[in-house]
Amino acid sequence: MPVDTELYDLLGVPPSASEDDIKKAYRKKAKEHHPDKNPNDPQAAQKFQEMAAAYEILGDPESRALYDESGMAGLGPGSGGPGGMADAADLFAQFFGGGATFFDFGGGGPGGGPHRHKGQDTEVPYDVTLEDLYNGKSVKMNMAREIICSTCQGSGARGSAKPKECVNCEGKGWTFIQTQIAASRYGTARTKCTECSGQGSKLKEKDRCKKCKGEKTVEEKTRQEIFIEKGMPDGHRIVLAGAGDQQPGIPAGDVIFKLKTTHHESFERSGSNLLTNVKITLSEALLGFSRILIKHLDGRGIRVSSPPGRIIRPGDSIKLRGEGMPTHKHPDQKGDLFIVLDIQMPDAQWLQSVNKPALERLLPPKKDDMDPMPEIVDEVPYEEGDIVDVRARSFPAGSDFFDQGFASQFGEGDEDDWEDEDGDDYGEDNMGGEPECRPQ
Repeated sequence: MPVDTELYDLLGVPPSASEDDIKKAYRKKAKEHHPDKNPNDPQAAQKFQEMAAAYEILGDPESRALYDESGMAGLGPGSGGPGGMADAADLFAQFFGGGATFFDFGGGGPGGGPHRHKGQDTEVPYDVTLEDLYNGKSVKMNMAREIICSTCQGSGARGSAKPKECVNCEGKGWTFIQTQIAASRYGTARTKCTECSGQGSKLKEKDRCKKCKGEKTVEEKTRQEIFIEKGMPDGHRIVLAGAGDQQPGIPAGDVIFKLKTTHHESFERSGSNLLTNVKITLSEALLGFSRILIKHLDGRGIRVSSPPGRIIRPGDSIKLRGEGMPTHKHPDQKGDLFIVLDIQMPDAQWLQSVNKPALERLLPPKKDDMDPMPEIVDEVPYEEGDIVDVRARSFPAGSDFFDQGFASQFGEGDEDDWEDEDGDDYGEDNMGGEPECRPQ
């Protein structure tokens, strides 16, 4: 016989119920208590979430066996629970936003909150340039963090003073609050006591440590250094282990710098490759060139010579092997640099300065009218336009519109890639039989 039957009672099944019985009971209860079907019940959302969390435990044979043997306390850390399963308190915290559950987890703190094995990590976005990622960089910065008070050793008390039970929460560490779930819908949630910060007890003013004022920690200013290695990808996380805020009784969390590549005026990165555009003159397109085309990210000039007799057309590209981004952890290996060649046409001033008849004899002949001629020919005025005006309009484009030129402007992919947000997400067919636990 299980030591605790609270989760079974919640789903309305006996402890001897089979997996299929539990699944059927959950589906029935979930449909019955779904908030959309009970708009006037302020407790509907909480009941729905509690049942989903209960099924998350009872629907898994390993977690169900632990629950039958030791109750909710058997699902906590150090209980021998399955390694891939989240702490039960953490599981319910995902459903209830950090404490809005009525289940009691044995071995927890006064507030019954999730067990924590280390302090909270701090993630810091850090902007880097392509030059930084190409060449590597060392960055030193001043930081502030909380450390254990050296005077009271993290007790927050002066001398041998002891904390007293919090009057506001009666030592539980939490209180009930009413929260708005949706328009005209309210629910009751359990939240950390603001008077004692969830500790269940507090010190009198005169008993608090003079240095930390009873906070148990004090601020420390430190100087940290991070190394941006060559070839690190965008979004890479640089972890300073144990550099986060300290808290009594648990190891300090980490400080994590998440790299964000800023826009570059000349280069675009794609994995280990680089892309850039270079303008060449009409003369270079017809007769060739041999010159420094670009200044690279490390300051080098890159000289390129086109093959003799090769005519370059607008949009042609060339590949420079080994001139791309370094590979992270293998900086001697580099990707390629792709250069798209844009032909810069002469301006009107140049055209006025040359002998036009002589130029016309040098250039290929103009095209004649089409043959055979259409039966009807309309003369329309010549007017300059901007293709941006066309792209800005919202209308479906054919598959050959602009012929691959602006595919990203109108979107890519099949209609199957789109999702209908109006579907019934609480019906039996859509529930898939199991709740999905998503981090908030």
